[in-house]
Amino acid sequence: MSANFLSGVESKKLEFLVSLAMGSDKIDNVLAKETKEMNKGLLRSQLLPGTQEGQRCASCLDCPLCPLDGALAVQHQLRVNVSTAALPGDFREVLQRRLGELESQLLRKVAELEDEKSLLHNETSAHRQKTESALNALLLRVTELERGNSAFKSPDAFKVSLPLRTNYLYGKIKKTLPELYAFTICLWLRSSALPGIGTPFSYAVPGQANEIVLIEWGNNPIELLINDKVAQLPLFVSDGKWHHICITWTTRDGMWEAFQDGEKLGTGENLAPWHPIKPGGVLILGQEQDTVGGRFDATQAFVGELSQFNIWDRVLRAQEIVNIANCSTNMPGNIIPWVDNNVDVFGGASKWPVETCEERLLDL
Repeated sequence: MSANFLSGVESKKLEFLVSLAMGSDKIDNVLAKETKEMNKGLLRSQLLPGTQEGQRCASCLDCPLCPLDGALAVQHQLRVNVSTAALPGDFREVLQRRLGELESQLLRKVAELEDEKSLLHNETSAHRQKTESALNALLLRVTELERGNSAFKSPDAFKVSLPLRTNYLYGKIKKTLPELYAFTICLWLRSSALPGIGTPFSYAVPGQANEIVLIEWGNNPIELLINDKVAQLPLFVSDGKWHHICITWTTRDGMWEAFQDGEKLGTGENLAPWHPIKPGGVLILGQEQDTVGGRFDATQAFVGELSQFNIWDRVLRAQEIVNIANCSTNMPGNIIPWVDNNVDVFGGASKWPVETCEERLLDL
């Protein structure tokens, strides 16, 4: 009979596998159902000589919990003899089959985790490549800006677009003005805003927000302000077409001139005479400044497009202005030239390629 019994080590392994695979409650049910009769006979065979049913079995002489009759005696005796009793062959098959199923489930789970890991790796690699591509493009753009390269065909071939009458769309000239005793300011503009085109440009210094301002506000005519002194200009540009505007001024007697599309339309004097233009201020496109660089009023904002904004530190001759207006001369300002890297835009204002000078002429 010893050949039918499991060794102590093997039975402990088997008990551990049974507990892992099925749980102790299921073991009790299976053992009670499949081995009740078989082990009842086994228990009878192990009674001490002269012992009757109802008395303790040979293996339970020291156990006070084992009455022989009933299913409880069978289950308890099997637990006591688990280290020595043999389990049925079909029960072994059940355990092996269950262990095989658990192994298959484990392998499937491992495979799923490997697939998820591979997918995550691929997504991470794609995201890394996309990020590196964006950073490389940004680095290239920064390098171009540092070298002073323009995104346009030439550094001056752009316009600033200010499509809405707000207090936050504007352009800013990076350079400032030196002290000036005379100037000429020329620009191309296009606007159909009513009433009034607003403020194409303004220059403010500490202590004087209206050092130089060109403005058409409401139904008033276009005005030129120098040191908060005002001259009305006979210019008419709110027809939605491109127009070339030039303003000249000198501190001597405060003389001024106004040109539209190469033609002198007005002149005057006594506009802030003997007042030098103060240096170090802020030059804004599209807004009138109530403080240096800020406090814009939406009702005074320019609506339209600006280009070729240039400033010279002298009064240009009439023929020079004509040549600029009819595209026969390209003469950048010697104080403020119109170049891409000297103009910043804010609040939704934008820079776009501008029509050629000849195309702007055809628009007149």
